[in-house]
Amino acid sequence: MLVDLVQATTGDGVRLDGAFLTPSSSGSSSVGVDAFCFLHGTGGNFYTSSLFDDLGEHLRALGCAVLRVNTRGHDGVSTASTDQGGRRQGAAYEVVDHCRYDVAAWLAWLRQRVGSRIGLLGHSMGAIKGLYALAHEPQNAPVCAVALSPPRLSYSWFCSSPEGADFLQTYQLAERHAAKDQSGAILEVKLPLPMLITAGGFVEKYGPDERYNYLRFVAAVPCPTLITLGSVEVANNMAFRETPQAIEELAAKRKNLHVETIVDGDHFYNGVREALFAQLDAWLGRR
Repeated sequence: MLVDLVQATTGDGVRLDGAFLTPSSSGSSSVGVDAFCFLHGTGGNFYTSSLFDDLGEHLRALGCAVLRVNTRGHDGVSTASTDQGGRRQGAAYEVVDHCRYDVAAWLAWLRQRVGSRIGLLGHSMGAIKGLYALAHEPQNAPVCAVALSPPRLSYSWFCSSPEGADFLQTYQLAERHAAKDQSGAILEVKLPLPMLITAGGFVEKYGPDERYNYLRFVAAVPCPTLITLGSVEVANNMAFRETPQAIEELAAKRKNLHVETIVDGDHFYNGVREALFAQLDAWLGRR
């Protein structure tokens, strides 16, 4: 498969890499979107997701181009090229709020390439980044947004869950490091997911102000929005438990918000991707 390796520079001077794939079918898009921008999850990047491999091929067959991109949080630890030199980045060091710069840069790039009929699609943390960026900078909104399995980043929800004691122990450890001017100390945490992260980053991302709890800001996303979850992750993961019901309550008050739970779906929709794609196609058609 031939791709164009591309770059974009954010408004705060960070250079990001991605890959642009043209439609595999001739003629115009059959779903009213000419191209989708894909945002990876925690520690991911633009080239390793098998979910994005399959989803990209599906959308390309429908006449959509696909732009798969890095955010500055790509991989566990990485070095970003900036206009002021190298900077340590990756999931361990990122400030999620800065995703606004990444999303704005890539949507501008895609509009320049294909025009205004573009969509934004994110998986996991990439789904949160997409929703967060659009809610806080609605002037950048595409024609639609798709959020695949965004985790519910809620301090209060985590603390009240069966795993709450373990989560709180981790949070308090990170808080102690931050209070001792050791915000940059790297922690290896297990909850809400196994990863390396700075103490300050853990407090900022998972703290009681719940800055990235998308249930608090998804209603502000100005374009039609689809959220999907897998029934397996909903049943077994603290970051997804009871979330479909919470989204449905919000959707009852906002007609452009829709949620679908994919039966037998895990976080990566292994074995049920055709069912996921069918729900996406149906939603795009209704939109």
